Amino acid sequence: MAKFVIAGGRGFLGQALARSLAADGHEVVLLSRQAASADGLIRTVAWDGSTLGPWVAELDGARALVNFTGRSIVCLYTPEHRREIIGSRVDSVRVLEAALAGCGRPPSVWLQASAIGIYGDAGDRVCAESAPEGSGFTADVCRAWEGAFFGATDGPGPRRVALRIGVVLGRAGGALAPLAGLTRWFLGGAAGSGRQYISWVSLADLCAICRWAIDTPSARGRYNATAPGPVTNAAFMRTLRQALHRPWCPPAPAWAVRLAARLLLRVEPEFALAGRRCVPRRLLEEGFRFRDTDLAATLRGLLDQKKV
Repeated sequence: MAKFVIAGGRGFLGQALARSLAADGHEVVLLSRQAASADGLIRTVAWDGSTLGPWVAELDGARALVNFTGRSIVCLYTPEHRREIIGSRVDSVRVLEAALAGCGRPPSVWLQASAIGIYGDAGDRVCAESAPEGSGFTADVCRAWEGAFFGATDGPGPRRVALRIGVVLGRAGGALAPLAGLTRWFLGGAAGSGRQYISWVSLADLCAICRWAIDTPSARGRYNATAPGPVTNAAFMRTLRQALHRPWCPPAPAWAVRLAARLLLRVEPEFALAGRRCVPRRLLEEGFRFRDTDLAATLRGLLDQKKV
């Protein structure tokens, strides 16, 4: 049995990875602002994401450190929200760096979340890991995030892997539930032109990618954590409608998406109108095998097992 530490571990991704590791008999420590009682092999330790504290002792002897910390970007990008979004990510990396510097037996690998937002609004350009970085706030966030993570590697320490995560499809959170809800109310049409790409990945495959990155000594650097088959917004919504037996929904023109996003949902319109056509080139070249590559089958499986 090994010990794993997941910072920001009470969220959608952290909980899923924790359950996967605990199911194999591993001890999992979640670093979180949210108090929680122990759940079998999973226990929660308090931290604030920016200062050293008693939680530092949990890193000693751990096999791997995983960092999913970051304020949600699903909001309007006010100046205050921008500071919180960037600060929560960069501060967590910096304090974990400081904790590892004083660790007698540090983890052998540090797995860090990033996002495909680093490519900006890329249109139909295919984005492998070598693609140029984009512009805009989400790209700036990811640059600062990865810069803090890779910028301090000036000596020995854990092997470092950053996952540029796409749109995660799972039953207990993420993007699927709100999209399925809209579709059930016959509001699941294409957004804007519908030509913007959605680079998706199933939650099961994302957990498998995390475990592959931890278990593969040669894995290091940046990886796109997306399924091999990105699809346009129009194709994604059409496939979702078919899975939910909604043969047609009216498309939403871009002006309506912008209005609804800002005034009703209080989020940035780019979540629906911007896109990235990402491919997981490095994962495929280095031997990772995806389980969920067919969007229709993936959506049917998720929606059949539990109503979302």
